[in-house]
Amino acid sequence: MHLPLASQIINLLAAILLLLSFAMLTQRRILSLINLFALQGLTLTLSTLVVAWSTGQQHLYYSAALTFALKVLILPWVLHRLIRKLNVKWDVETLINIPTTMLVGIVLVILAFNLALPIAQLAGTITKSTLGIALACVLLAFLTMITRSKAVPQVIGFLAMENGLFFAATSATYGMPMVVEFGIALDVLVGMVILGVFFFQIRERFESLDIRQLEKLKEE
Repeated sequence: MHLPLASQIINLLAAILLLLSFAMLTQRRILSLINLFALQGLTLTLSTLVVAWSTGQQHLYYSAALTFALKVLILPWVLHRLIRKLNVKWDVETLINIPTTMLVGIVLVILAFNLALPIAQLAGTITKSTLGIALACVLLAFLTMITRSKAVPQVIGFLAMENGLFFAATSATYGMPMVVEFGIALDVLVGMVILGVFFFQIRERFESLDIRQLEKLKEE
């Protein structure tokens, strides 16, 4: 069956989003990780705009503008300033080697598509075919978060998870109510401020952002 142009564009952007998730999973440099997160936010913005244009859902235009402002401009800028202030080393230490992480990531993608299939069949949106990719992005971001030993890459992984959840909401129900989205955006910004203070405290106490250093608190 021939897909409408909007569906083809959405599927293409969903594939790009998945590739960026894999790129984040294998990235060893914090600066590149932040840039990939910004690209993921830009892809999410474009996808939301296409859905808004093809379905006439006006509130999605506001969602796209909020996503662009928060995830393409503000958060990457905050993260860049944070790593400069903390003088963080560029290399990202992983708890599992990259080839093994990639294999686990492939397994998670297969699992995500199998879990999303029954839900996608019930959904009536033009984006229902991308629900499996949205869930895969969430799982890959979670894997990115738990396989890093430094605090900053873990935060980026957490933010990427929120990207996947937003994409899943758009795929299943054409997005969340604006009140909810603004609330989430505010929570993310406040959370980044708190985490920034937390990072400085860890750095001052342990002279490192390696979360394994926190185990010393138990011993003390």
